[in-house]
Amino acid sequence: MTDREACILLNMISGVGYVKFRRLCDTFGAPSRIPEASEAELLEVPDIGPKIAGRIARHREEADLADELGFAERAGVRILTLYDDAYPQVLRNLYDPPLALYIRGTLPEFGNNNNLAIVGTRRVTRYGADVTARLAGDAAAAGMVIVSGLALGVDTIAHQAAVEAHVPTVAVLGGGLARLHPQENIALARAIVNGGGAVISEFPMRCPASRSSFPRRNRIVARLADAVLVTEAGEKSGALITAELAAEYSLVMAVPGRIDNPQAAGCHRLIKTGATLVENFSDIQNAMHLGLLPLDFSVREPEAEYRVSGMSDLAPESRLILEKLSGKECTFDELSAMTGLDAGTLSSHLSMLELMMKVDRDASQVYSIRRLT
Repeated sequence: MTDREACILLNMISGVGYVKFRRLCDTFGAPSRIPEASEAELLEVPDIGPKIAGRIARHREEADLADELGFAERAGVRILTLYDDAYPQVLRNLYDPPLALYIRGTLPEFGNNNNLAIVGTRRVTRYGADVTARLAGDAAAAGMVIVSGLALGVDTIAHQAAVEAHVPTVAVLGGGLARLHPQENIALARAIVNGGGAVISEFPMRCPASRSSFPRRNRIVARLADAVLVTEAGEKSGALITAELAAEYSLVMAVPGRIDNPQAAGCHRLIKTGATLVENFSDIQNAMHLGLLPLDFSVREPEAEYRVSGMSDLAPESRLILEKLSGKECTFDELSAMTGLDAGTLSSHLSMLELMMKVDRDASQVYSIRRLT
């Protein structure tokens, strides 16, 4: 096992974050030696308790590395670890950088003062939607790369503005790429990849999103961006976590709203505590000390080696789904009965087939094989 494979394996084991990873490396010398250690040896490492020591010692039961690597390859997903040169340097500077980064699409360059995170509430008002669309559209037209979290509301509007402007955008997920959440945004995720951007996650392929995973992904959003703009957010919005994290590294900006709108309370608090007030794109340019940005921004194609080809590259479960869908339109329950796959497995493979543009899902949640035009 190589050091990078050990990173991916340890990232799949619950409870092993970067801090514990460093403790383990300090003790055993290299990541590749950690999975070989006995439970007794692992228990001697500071901050490694019985639960984590047991999970690592029983890693063959806890995590199937070969399956994970094969699934990612078939899905057109590449995995970068701390031991890969292409791993984003800005993330290495985090206190707890991701051990592994799963990427579908093409990552832009970071740290060049051209990446803007736009975040906010899921329960966006018409005012918030209009402001987000206008500012995101202006930023995209100026060639800026928009970073957000692909959540409903502000995130979706920001990503969509970039897609419509034919400019790369980066979506950071709170779950694995095979458990894309929300599923309503699978088509948007596909458009992001096709537009030269990327959908990324630090979580293993099949890891579902959870309440704890969303706050964790916020640190990645904050660190990838040179500035963070909150367009509309309530007092308890996760966007405020992103803004607070960003304050350690970069510029924080916020759009004011109506004083009687609870969804604007978070933005007002940010402004009161030092965030730059933004009324138009000129305010963003001035705050980021930008001159005239190029308007003829060209989109790069995703790297050819990560494109997905035919049926032979797919997992057996995905091939089975496509066979059952041949010439048919089926609901999720119908597909479950026809394939015999459990709900979690079926959902993972359907999500990946949608992202790979092999399956379509209509507004009635009916699945069919995508027709090439």
